[in-house]
Amino acid sequence: MLRITEAKMGGVHIKSDKGINFPEAKLNLPPLTEKDLKDLDFVCDHADLVGFSFIETLTDIEQLMKELAQRNKSELPIIAKIETNRAVKNLPDIILGTIDRHKLGIMIARGDLAVELGSARLAEIQEELLWLCEAAHVPVIWATQVLESIAKQGSRSRAEFTDAAMAVRAECVMLNKGPYILDAIVALVDVMIRMQEHQRKKFSRLRALHW
Repeated sequence: MLRITEAKMGGVHIKSDKGINFPEAKLNLPPLTEKDLKDLDFVCDHADLVGFSFIETLTDIEQLMKELAQRNKSELPIIAKIETNRAVKNLPDIILGTIDRHKLGIMIARGDLAVELGSARLAEIQEELLWLCEAAHVPVIWATQVLESIAKQGSRSRAEFTDAAMAVRAECVMLNKGPYILDAIVALVDVMIRMQEHQRKKFSRLRALHW
């Protein structure tokens, strides 16, 4: 049973395709459901990689590796989505236990991490995750609400451009879909081209400034 103890005036409705976070809770749920395994069959036939949501331990990823091996798809790269505090704490084990056995990438899923850790801690932890992955030579996807206002509303936010500029330190940036997604892609490319002259991953280039 789930009991709601606090909500804003008028109540809150959970929309479709939305989840509920239980920070620090150990739910002891299987990492892959029956539907996941069915979807994995399709992924193995049609996809270039497989994204693994809410992975929290090395055991979780070992289960996926086992399922891929059974489908003769051990070469299919895994993108581990880091979305909980438990996953953050276990990330060194996840990386070190995987990189010599399977192709691995890490997605910093900042939306769920903000709920789990709080916004101030997220600002710090995304830096730590970037450093950790850089040290391990593991590629990173910078995700969640990058240039969201452009993609969905066609409007531009200074704060979002600043956030997008920080994404140059990752190998990949994920944009969410929206009616103005092409405008968002053009804007992101513009920012990335400008910033790559200043930054390579976590290291500043200190190039000559343009005045």
